[in-house]
Amino acid sequence: MKGDKTISGFSKLSKRGKIKWIVENFFKDPENVMREMTSYWLKNEEQQKVLDGFSENTISNFTMPFSVAPNFVINGQPYCVPMVIEESSVVAAASSAAKYWMSRGGFTSTVLGVKKIGQFHFNFSGEKSRIEYVLEKHKAYFEKKLKPYTENMEKRGGGILGSEVRDFPEEPGYYQIQMTFDTCDSMGANFINTILEEFSTLFESKVKEEFSGLYYFETIMCILSNYTPECVVRASVSCPIADLGPIKGGVTPRQFAEKFAQAVRIAEIDPYRATTHNKGIYNGIDSVVLATGNDFRAIEAAGHTYASRDGQYRSLSHCLIEDDIFHFYMDVPLALGTVGGLTKLHPMAKRSLEMLGNPNAQELMQIIAAVGLAQNFAAVRSLVTTGIQKGHMKMHLSNVLNQLKATEQEFKLAVEHFSNKIVSHRSVKEFIDTLRNTKKA
Repeated sequence: MKGDKTISGFSKLSKRGKIKWIVENFFKDPENVMREMTSYWLKNEEQQKVLDGFSENTISNFTMPFSVAPNFVINGQPYCVPMVIEESSVVAAASSAAKYWMSRGGFTSTVLGVKKIGQFHFNFSGEKSRIEYVLEKHKAYFEKKLKPYTENMEKRGGGILGSEVRDFPEEPGYYQIQMTFDTCDSMGANFINTILEEFSTLFESKVKEEFSGLYYFETIMCILSNYTPECVVRASVSCPIADLGPIKGGVTPRQFAEKFAQAVRIAEIDPYRATTHNKGIYNGIDSVVLATGNDFRAIEAAGHTYASRDGQYRSLSHCLIEDDIFHFYMDVPLALGTVGGLTKLHPMAKRSLEMLGNPNAQELMQIIAAVGLAQNFAAVRSLVTTGIQKGHMKMHLSNVLNQLKATEQEFKLAVEHFSNKIVSHRSVKEFIDTLRNTKKA
């Protein structure tokens, strides 16, 4: 590598200029890397401009598989669900679980709440009651001044739902006003942050007006919270235990139900197991969140916090057996949008929503929660019957063969050879090497 590894004015370079500087300074084969980077630009110039505008210093596109999982029945409605994910077996598992439950009543999803939270953080040298006094006394004034920012959301049925003052004994002098919002079909980050920043200015002026400098007041920050414990959806499946069969591995439906329920209980009490258990749930959730142009990082952060809400990290899903009925369900926070953000800008996100029937935010919450539960069901079912690795590595076989640059004929022979064998990278490589050595001989 050569050249200075620092640069001034990088953002002002053209996209090709950015790539040229990068490949000349950080790669051993700049010509090939330049060719590869530019090869991922779309031929549609207008569409590429849209993609380039999503982030800063864009130099190329990072392609991800866009897959679909058919046969989902959610609240009686059939869906073919778009999923964007690179991990082998995830889409196959979701599709398998969808088909399994399709003949057993499908998935039921219910939105339990839609409240989102924003916080105005500040330092104040007076008592909490003084803050509460100002908040209550000038409530009508604040509402009037914020009206230009809230009226459009209010026309759609949303807006500011309430506010409360919070203090923290471990941080004397620090307070926050926590506000709740309904942002309807938008995720609402920009709306919430705009309201908070405007409100903070109004509130600070009223504090100073009321107390004439008697107390110290300092704004720290204004920002929404991605933890949304009151923006939650429940997804569930249930059926008589007798209807769970037939089950792979030679176990009875009753044995399967009890073993499945115990596996879920283990994830409820052991954080080590719960982490992997919930990761499987987010294999399903994140893939649809990505496909629809939503923020998977915010969704995951909220979910993991929710899983820890009693002080220990636990499974998001739960399983019960009552009166010979198998119940499997999950409550999960999902702050989603179907308008704004990338949902209408990204061409594939727009198609994903169209594929789902252009759902509103609550309907999308219900769909995505069902996919997360399906993914979890498929994973736990494999774990307590045939084992996770057999199915996962069979799906991984194609990845290994691609790494080895297998020909079409080698691919076909490998699939046949490993149809009843456990797949590992070493065993596949040995098989391909044998084929190639035999051919040379």
